[in-house]
Amino acid sequence: MPIFIYIIFVFLFAYAILINYYLVSWNSIPIFNINPSDPQNNQTRISIIVPARNEEKNISGCLKALLRQSYPAELIEILVVNDHSTDETETIVRNFNNARIQLINLHEHMEGLISSSYKKKAIEIAISRSSGEFIITTDSDCIAPPNWIQCMVNLYSRKQAAFIAAPVKIIEDGSLLSVFQTLDFITLQGITGASVYKKIYSMCNGANLGYEKKAFFAVEGFKGIDSIASGDDMLLMHKIFKKFPSRVFFLKSADAIVSTRPVNSWKSFLQQRIRWASKADQYDDHRIFGTLMFVYIFNFLLLAVLLAGFWDVHWFIYFLILILVKAIAEFPFVYTAAGFFGQEKLMAYFFFLQPLHILYTVIVGFLGKFVRYEWKNRKLN
Repeated sequence: MPIFIYIIFVFLFAYAILINYYLVSWNSIPIFNINPSDPQNNQTRISIIVPARNEEKNISGCLKALLRQSYPAELIEILVVNDHSTDETETIVRNFNNARIQLINLHEHMEGLISSSYKKKAIEIAISRSSGEFIITTDSDCIAPPNWIQCMVNLYSRKQAAFIAAPVKIIEDGSLLSVFQTLDFITLQGITGASVYKKIYSMCNGANLGYEKKAFFAVEGFKGIDSIASGDDMLLMHKIFKKFPSRVFFLKSADAIVSTRPVNSWKSFLQQRIRWASKADQYDDHRIFGTLMFVYIFNFLLLAVLLAGFWDVHWFIYFLILILVKAIAEFPFVYTAAGFFGQEKLMAYFFFLQPLHILYTVIVGFLGKFVRYEWKNRKLN
């Protein structure tokens, strides 16, 4: 057997150990339950920040869900930051005509300035206008369950949390694209929960997170990361983690799962993932960068074995063995995370999508470093 194959099997063994660690860590996270009798439940003033750019199709559903929260209405303010929308987003928000909803037009605060990260600027301005002691952010294409805020506040008050990462769920529509990105996202969410719980590195998603306003100012907000187009979530989280390591949590609760739709084209999906990958080398946390590099090299080696099969059919046999062992190692972890989100049925596609996932990982990892991407009709680095 070629020495190259021995090297890959060493990578495979290390990868299986890593995935098993995620599985054990994920299963160790206690399910968080709301305690209605907690006297601090209904005392915290909350500011929900919703950045929005050209979201006329989604913003109404998002705001209706926020207005249906079980948490006391008088303690909630919703700040929608209109990021230079060219559609009817602003009009739809205004038509709600609700005192709890504040509309902030980003262009009025930027005086024609060009920013490398409009979303960070939107959040920063909203926080400066907010009255809540705890900030919660979500995306304008997300739907929050009725007890979402109550669950966040309950954890915040019990643990004196400085930062809370919470779960996000993609609602697949049956298409190959939606199934693929949902399974990929389930895996990322499982790794997020495991990593945050074990405090091995900082991971979260800006569609569902919360942080104490005092903690945001204690780390000087986005200072030092404001020139990076992405990273309003994970880069900020790591800043807060460095200062308050014992006060960062993952909220594992069905009441806290925010739902969103899948992107509707392969091009948009790749642009989204390239945007996420683009900040990989910006992490101050070298542990996560090292893990990302290890996973990337492992997938690159697997792809190399597959391509070698076009010259020598024996390499196809090696590839089938490697990918089968890889999938078997991953399956219990992904299945368990999928169960939390009530999406176990998608595991029927898991083995068939393995080759596509390897190709996607290699391509996105490469393009995230060397290619400009487009997001919300903006070209970004």
